[in-house]
Amino acid sequence: MTVETQTTQNFNNFSPYYTQSKGAVYLGNSLELIKFIDDNSINLILTSPPFALTRKKEYGNESADKYIEWFLPFAYEFKRVLADNGSFVLDLGGAYLSGNPVRSIYQYELLVRLCKEVGFFLAQEFYHYNPARLPTPAEWVTIRRIRVKDSVNLVWWLSKTPNPKADNRKVLKPYSQSMKQLLKTGYKAKKRPSGHDISEKFQKDNQGAIPPNLLEIANTESNSAYLRRCKAAGIKTHPARFPQGFAEFFIKFLTDEDDIVLDPFAGSNTTGFVAETLQRRWISFEINENYAIGSRYRFSQQSDAVRGEEKKVKGEE
Repeated sequence: MTVETQTTQNFNNFSPYYTQSKGAVYLGNSLELIKFIDDNSINLILTSPPFALTRKKEYGNESADKYIEWFLPFAYEFKRVLADNGSFVLDLGGAYLSGNPVRSIYQYELLVRLCKEVGFFLAQEFYHYNPARLPTPAEWVTIRRIRVKDSVNLVWWLSKTPNPKADNRKVLKPYSQSMKQLLKTGYKAKKRPSGHDISEKFQKDNQGAIPPNLLEIANTESNSAYLRRCKAAGIKTHPARFPQGFAEFFIKFLTDEDDIVLDPFAGSNTTGFVAETLQRRWISFEINENYAIGSRYRFSQQSDAVRGEEKKVKGEE
């Protein structure tokens, strides 16, 4: 069975740009492509769309004042294709207002409209902390020294209904040394000064700690197979990639094996690669052919057809 028929019957009219055993990349405008995905067929939409930034980037971002109106048509389609117990995880970076050391509130305005107008529920907010992020914007952080560096992206975990599929046992963190010692030596059940009642159940070994909604994942990719292969082939890498650990957390947390994951703004296709690794089916949309070509290098094998497409894009044929 092909990946297209596994996913949706209506999608069979489209030829994928390339495929893997669990999924496929499609080249084109995601707002048009998504219209051919069946209702209630996607288990997780995981994406980091172009952010609203003061300065235009090569990957096609909108300005903050236009961003919400640009994004809402996508949001209505996302809600339509999500399964009732599905989730929509949206990673958004912040922006300063042009010429001023004050922040845009577009992320919060977008969240309100996603919930009030489109009809999503806010399951939980997350914060993606990248300790390796550079101190920007330079004007306010390193020149005038009136702001600190911005190292956190807001992440909205949205759902179609109040009860999306989720299991935090799939994303447990290793216990701290103090917790390991507590499990070994025992703990006297009592109330804390805060009023919390720490019962005997606190001593149960649950094989790991429940993670917080602050995800500390450094984005320090510098010598991955994707980067090496793109460099060797002369293919420009995507400049705004989220780390594999970010995609891995949400795919494990919110889906089961053989569920379907969609990334409508795939870029270098981190989402598809991680979904493939975790045995989830996946669909990725990308409008920029160079980025689609480069994303192929995340996977181990490359067909002659794809090599030919690379040459054509690079002007060698």
